[in-house]
Parts: sequence; structure tokens; C-alpha cells
Amino acid sequence: MFDYTARPDLLAGRVILVTGAGRGIGAAAARTFAAHGATVLLLGKTEEYLNEVYDAIEAAGHPTPMVIPFNLETALPHQYDELAAHLENEFGRLDGVLHNASILGPRTPLEQLSGENFMRVMHINVNAMYMLTSTLLPLLKLSSDASVVFTSSSVGRKGRAYWGAYAVSKFATEGLMQVLADELDDVAPVRANSVNPGATRTGMRAQAYPAENPATNPLPEAIMPVYLYLMGPDSAGVNGQAFDAQ
Repeated sequence: MFDYTARPDLLAGRVILVTGAGRGIGAAAARTFAAHGATVLLLGKTEEYLNEVYDAIEAAGHPTPMVIPFNLETALPHQYDELAAHLENEFGRLDGVLHNASILGPRTPLEQLSGENFMRVMHINVNAMYMLTSTLLPLLKLSSDASVVFTSSSVGRKGRAYWGAYAVSKFATEGLMQVLADELDDVAPVRANSVNPGATRTGMRAQAYPAENPATNPLPEAIMPVYLYLMGPDSAGVNGQAFDAQ
């Protein structure tokens, strides 16, 4: 496990957007960021799940979060612009973005993967993530210390048979992170890095490995140290790096 202990007020005063915040790693990250003082913007497509995370954060007495119902699969360019304008009016800046939302898609040989399935995975995992990043970048540049964290995978660092579009999308994620990090280096107070969560007890993991005993994997809360490190000031100057949560 990534070795880092965050002080309780690590993220005090920070405004952090988390995609896929309704369940799994996204929900755990949102609750963890809030517990360390951040105002968390909960973005996802299922408002019911987002509201549950909102209620948990409120009940714990942490800074009031914001629920942002937003479907990355269907969102049009003007909706990204409207989101950015809304956040600028509300908060004046962004201090962090955790790109957590993605879909697995069919695990099948490339020969049997339909173009429609390939394009759907790439759209949600790469195109939408790019749109969100590029649209929110001006807001991130208004922060004195901003962090963009991309969610990668072991299959996005070394290709593996039958992982199809998901693996290709994670290679693209690493590429986007590296290009963005290089462009921001010594130019803006924004850094970009990636995290491979590793085997974690989530719905997506169960979907990918249906025969696996989920109890053998850590809960999402257990892998939060690396996310806290990258979202907080202790990682200032760390840019363009690929991290492993475990």
C-alpha cells in the first residue's frame, strides 16, 4: 500500500471535483477528501447514488458538497461549457479533479469486439475525460496549487489479452496525463499524475473477475493514501508521474 499519512486538515479550503463519485473508488475518494476539509463536487450520472454520498458527507459534519448529475456518455460540448461557467460562478476556481469515472466494456478478443462497443468505451473513458479536462483547465489555473489525477490500470501500462477497449482507453489516459503534465510543467500551478488503483473491492472488479472472492481485495477506503497525497500540497512539484495505490 502507498505509504502516506495525511494530516486531518490536509485539504482544508480546497474545491475538488470527483467523477464517478456515486460508487466504488469515486465515492470513497469523495468522502475521504471531505473528511480532510475539501468541498467536494460529486459528478456522476446516477443522482440517487450521488445523493447517498452527499448525505454521508453532511452527516459526518464535513464541508457541504455539491451534487452534479452529468452523463459523460451523452453530454454535448455546450454542457461542458455550462458546467465550467456554473462552477466558476459558484467557487471562482478549482483546486483538483479526480478522473475516476470509466466503464469496463466487453472483455473479449479484439477480433470479436464490435466497433460500437469499442467506440463507447473510448468515448466515456477518453473523449469525455478530455472534454472535462480541457473545459475545466482555466478554472484549475486560477488555483494557487491544483492537481489533476487520472485513473489508470495495470492493463494501461502493459497490454493484456482480452482487455480490449478498456486497456486501450487506459493507455490513452496515460498519454493524456503525460502530454498535459509536460504542457503545464513550469507554466501553471497545475500538476497531472495517474494512479493505478490495483485490485480493489468494487463493482467493476467483480464484473471483470466474477470468479474471484471479493473479500481478498482491499476496500476502496484502504487505497486512499495516494489520492490524498496527490490532491494535497505535499505533492506540489510532482508532475507527470504514474503511481500505484497498492
